[in-house]
Amino acid sequence: MSADEPTPPYLEVNRAWWDERAPLHAGPGSGYDLDAFRRHPDRLHSIELAEVGDVAGKTLLHLQCHIGTDTLSWATRGATVTGVDFSPPALEVARGLARDLGMEDRARFVESDVYRLPEVLDGTFDVVFASWGAIAWLPDVARWFRVAAHFVAPGGFVYLADGHPTSWIFDEYAAAPADLRVTYPYFTTREPLTYLGPEETGSYAVPDAPTIHNATHEWVHPLGSIVQAAIDAGLTVEMLHEHEAVPWRMFPFLVDGGDDLYRLPDGMPSFPLAFSIRAWKPGA
Repeated sequence: MSADEPTPPYLEVNRAWWDERAPLHAGPGSGYDLDAFRRHPDRLHSIELAEVGDVAGKTLLHLQCHIGTDTLSWATRGATVTGVDFSPPALEVARGLARDLGMEDRARFVESDVYRLPEVLDGTFDVVFASWGAIAWLPDVARWFRVAAHFVAPGGFVYLADGHPTSWIFDEYAAAPADLRVTYPYFTTREPLTYLGPEETGSYAVPDAPTIHNATHEWVHPLGSIVQAAIDAGLTVEMLHEHEAVPWRMFPFLVDGGDDLYRLPDGMPSFPLAFSIRAWKPGA
């Protein structure tokens, strides 16, 4: 997508959703709890911490950073960070957090749709990072990895952690394991999955908030397509993990493990809730 191409309808719809919710996510009663974040600016989970590793002294590009809490968490751990998001209200919150934390010299935020990022951002980074609910908003995971590969320096790596595509096929409102039913496709469809209904008001962080822009367009990307996209982008896959835990209550019956991760109940047959992939760029 070049600068002279029209904005795809899905992008306009999804941006309106995020633009409306960014101020809500920054406000009182939000699950993001930014007052607590300002006191202790580290919101990363054990999965990504173990797999990304030490970032002290490294440069890190965070794609689809939303209000910047994860971006600034990496800065807390010693990285020089650049966060990218397509929502101006979200970036306003992120920049305000960076000011509040005295991190403006180590954290910058860039407004861009991911696909257009090579047109507006220069340079390369030791780590290109994205996590938890990133790729479902985009129709083409191969293009996502091409952008990520464009920005990672030789010898650096791209890291992505997200909900497992197997888990996305089930009805997310199933109240009990016995209520699980296959509701959505596993393989990517040309047309997006469009969500719009009374239950779609608010958001994961402020479920009871009244909202106006409630439609979203999303896609499922199967695990094979994700791995192949990394390979086709010229990256070498060095790690692919499937996880029995995920950092949010993906289904109402998941059990809080006390470590900010949610798992299936004891005795239930297992299936993966999350995956992570790390792929490095040859040439260093």
